[in-house]
Amino acid sequence: MKTYRIGLLLTCVSAVACARGEDPASGPTASEPVRARLLSIEPALVLAGTRLEIEGRDFIAEPLGISTLRLTGSLDGHPLEVEIPASFVDFETLHANLTPEVMETLGNPVGIFEGTANVWVEVLGQDARVPSWLLPIELTFVDQLAPTLLEAQSGGAIFVNDRVSLTGENFLLGPGEGNVVAVVSGCFQPTGESSCGGLEEVTLPIAPAADHPLARDRAVFAFEPAIAGIRPGHFDGDVFIRNRHIDGTTLESIPQPFAFELLESEIRSIGPGGSLGQFIDIEGGGFVGGPEGYTLVEIEGEFTSRSTATEGGSGEGMVIPVPPLELVPEFQSGRRIRYILNEDDLLAQALAAFGGVRTTSGEFRGTIVSIIGYRDDERDGRPFDLTFRVEPVKQIVHVVFTPSYVESLRRFGLRALDVQVRERVFEVLRRDFATINVEFRSEPPQDFKLFASIEIGGPDPNGLGLLGYDNTPGKDYNNERLFDRIGGVNAQTQEDGYPGFGGIFVESLFPFSSHPPEGISTETPSPWFDEIFDPLRPDTGTPINSSDEGFVPLTGAEACPADDRATQIACAIWVMGSLIGTTASHELGHSLGLADPEGTRFHYLGDTENALMDAGGARPFEERAELNGQGPAVFCESSYDYLRGILPTMEPRNETRRPDCG
Repeated sequence: MKTYRIGLLLTCVSAVACARGEDPASGPTASEPVRARLLSIEPALVLAGTRLEIEGRDFIAEPLGISTLRLTGSLDGHPLEVEIPASFVDFETLHANLTPEVMETLGNPVGIFEGTANVWVEVLGQDARVPSWLLPIELTFVDQLAPTLLEAQSGGAIFVNDRVSLTGENFLLGPGEGNVVAVVSGCFQPTGESSCGGLEEVTLPIAPAADHPLARDRAVFAFEPAIAGIRPGHFDGDVFIRNRHIDGTTLESIPQPFAFELLESEIRSIGPGGSLGQFIDIEGGGFVGGPEGYTLVEIEGEFTSRSTATEGGSGEGMVIPVPPLELVPEFQSGRRIRYILNEDDLLAQALAAFGGVRTTSGEFRGTIVSIIGYRDDERDGRPFDLTFRVEPVKQIVHVVFTPSYVESLRRFGLRALDVQVRERVFEVLRRDFATINVEFRSEPPQDFKLFASIEIGGPDPNGLGLLGYDNTPGKDYNNERLFDRIGGVNAQTQEDGYPGFGGIFVESLFPFSSHPPEGISTETPSPWFDEIFDPLRPDTGTPINSSDEGFVPLTGAEACPADDRATQIACAIWVMGSLIGTTASHELGHSLGLADPEGTRFHYLGDTENALMDAGGARPFEERAELNGQGPAVFCESSYDYLRGILPTMEPRNETRRPDCG
């Protein structure tokens, strides 16, 4: 059982900052503007075009808040004060660009700036600018950077397209500052040949080191096939760095030697498998992509089927031989390619005997070989034994909580409960789709090419007060698309005369109140809404803040509404999460073809108690919030059977009692 204590994770960035009377335990409330806190600003060495990365806490999303970075102090003893527009990245990151225009207003400074930095936020709807806490800072301004290359990684064996590490000083951080490249020359001796042929000078882009993206003293470049082709052999050469600034000034480092043995392309491992639209990662080395190169794979072996719970055992253990099939993977890097299980290639045709990739379940065993090509040269790698599974289609859903949702929580007094509300939303979604092959994610999937998304927002951008809206185009019978986006704006939907913006809109809950905030009309008021949220709303009660003691999350709403503060908080989480979660389940049901998969209706007919796909007017607040003994709403029996059919799983049926909605 979790017990929560509301508070903000705040850090004193220096003894000076803490001495200014800042209270690390005090956090923002919904009744007053948030005062952000800065933690760091990088890089410390700047020039025209540098993008400053500002890390901190409690930044406000645009357009709800417009942020400006203010630097106050002295540059080589001379007073300097400047304001620079800052753009919102997330609640902990802002970017401020030192464009040539900004630098010109500063008189194109050169020297060391010492002083303080803070961010001023112009909050939407408030005639005030709110400053963050001050951060002591030191920046070194220069007009150009002469690169120094101290060492290039050298020796040992590598594959084509492997990363080569560079260490030095004064590397540009593009693209705002300009362009930085590695210039390579040398000779290459293919394996089995006696001479080393000279190579033309090759210019290659370099990138910051992955673990230090704002460091100017380290970088990497890929040993591309433009240097020595794709054959194994020995390379011996030199490399130097060239900085080309945005004003055209070009400065170069002194070359450094480096040498490698180049290996033949090979596959070393392959992912366990997956379902339609999922990546199967193939790891190894020497893979090639780009406009002049390619990597293919050839597989051969046999496929053994197995049944799903939905299929009821048909086709179990059937074996078919799979002749050599050439597949086209997606190039990621010299060390990784990704094959996407799809419905169009030769493997899909081979699995058609089992009903196609959507419903097939089984295991492939055989061999795989990489085929790499560059310009007019093509080479086969070594064969590798492989085993991978094919699973029935799974619908991955990325649940996106937008900045406008976070800001709208303030109007309910729940900004500090964002994490707990999200947890309840996911709990509801996973319950509603239990034993259906749907998986909900809080982060963008990296293992699936095809996935859906549903956005949780604040106000309804359509201006219609919609609580939720599936703005995907048309009806997707049998979930053919897999990649629907419920959210953002859909121009195709707008062309059909329907609202363009989709998603879940939290502020549209206020019409359930008998006294909604100014500018929102009450339509279907429920006393339960006010009893739950009035104690916490900034206009009727006291928002959640750091002084609130611990509370225990609810497993049911029998104690709601409540008189004690801790239970009031727990009830608010339960209700808000239930409202958002059941609305998201309803809209996702639309995206999957409900409520009438074989017809034109989008809702069940009439008003059936606890029917999740009832029309909005047939779903009272108490049912949505799962209060007063009502709810949770569920998919009707026929809808559940349909969802189990299009998204089959090995799990047995859910025994939840479901109404018959006809």
